[in-house]
Amino acid sequence: MDISDARNRIVATADELYNAKGIQAVGMDELRTAAGVSLKKLYQEFPSKGSIVMAVLERRHQSWTEGLDATVRRAPTPREQLLAIFDYLGQWFCQSTFRGCGFINSFAELGAISPEVAEYARKHKESFQEYVASLAAGAGAPGYLAPQLAILAEGAQTTAAIAGTPNAATQARQAAEVLIDAALNTK
Repeated sequence: MDISDARNRIVATADELYNAKGIQAVGMDELRTAAGVSLKKLYQEFPSKGSIVMAVLERRHQSWTEGLDATVRRAPTPREQLLAIFDYLGQWFCQSTFRGCGFINSFAELGAISPEVAEYARKHKESFQEYVASLAAGAGAPGYLAPQLAILAEGAQTTAAIAGTPNAATQARQAAEVLIDAALNTK
């Protein structure tokens, strides 16, 4: 196994374990064993647990961004692109591994003790808000719509995680339709 393979395996394994159990509940020995690497190799790749957490957050950000954008790009109109955000959420919420937003979970678990995690979570959420704003602008919507849709999407993520069902995506999509149509008709 070369260095990039080991690194990728560690990050993927950490992501799975952190998602399933929480970050603080997973020790380095458990991660090492699950990833199939030596403790020496683990520390060669990552000097601290904090560096692994940041690599996991970077991986999640990339996965989220690419998945969301792929779903949005398939939508035929600007209005449908805005609604595709909620379609993406619905697909995600149906996955057996869905445990809520990894950034919200990481922030809740470590935000008070890790400024680096808190800042990365904020930047991730900010990038999502900017993405929604660009879609709303492309639809010709007033500026107030994007923050409303972003909050609706964030609330759906939390609700789906707590309720344990994907219904929040459908409900949020229906609310988004009302907001979008009102915004586009009252410009």
